[in-house]
Amino acid sequence: MAEEKSTLNEELQSTGEEVVEEVFDEAVSEETTATSQEDELKVALDKIASLEGQLEEAENRYLRLKADYENSRRRARLDLEATQKYRSQSLITDILPALDNFDRALQMESDNEQVKSLLQGMQMVYRSLHEALLKEGLEPIEAVGNEFDPNLHQAVMQVEDENFGSNVVVEEFQKGYKLKDRVLRPSMVKVNQ
Repeated sequence: MAEEKSTLNEELQSTGEEVVEEVFDEAVSEETTATSQEDELKVALDKIASLEGQLEEAENRYLRLKADYENSRRRARLDLEATQKYRSQSLITDILPALDNFDRALQMESDNEQVKSLLQGMQMVYRSLHEALLKEGLEPIEAVGNEFDPNLHQAVMQVEDENFGSNVVVEEFQKGYKLKDRVLRPSMVKVNQ
C-alpha cells in the first residue's frame, strides 16, 4: 500500500506538474497574445493618427486652392469690368492735345469774315467732338475758384492774391480731364498761397 501511495503520489505530482505547465503555457500564450494585440492596437492608432493628419492637410490644401480659384475669378471679373469701363482711355488720351489746340484756336478773334466763318466751322467740329467724348465718360476737371487738390491739379505757380482764399486755384493753364472716376490728365494751375 505504501508503494501504491508512493506511485499514486508520483502520478499526482507528475499530473500536477503537467497541469501547472499547461496553465503556465496558456498564461504565457495569453500574455503574448495580449501584448501582440496591444502592439497591433498601437500600430493601428498610429496609422489612424497619420491618416487623420494627411486628411487634414489635404482639406487645408483644398481650401487654399478653392480660395485661390475664387480670388482669380474675382480678379478676372474686376479686370474685365475695368477694361470695359476704360476701353476708350487710350483714344481719348490721344485726342486731348487736339482738343487743346481747338480751344486755343477758338480763342482767336478777328474782324475778317472768312476767319469768322472758319472759326464758326471749327466751333461746330469742336462741339461735336467734345459731345462724343462726354458720352464716353470724359469729364473736365473744374479748377478756377476751387480749392487745390493734388489728385486733380498740378500746381506750376504760386501767387499771393488777396481776392482769393488760401490754397485756392487762381488760374488754369491747361484743362484737366477725368474718365469716369480716373484722372487722365491733371489741370495745370496757378495756386494762391
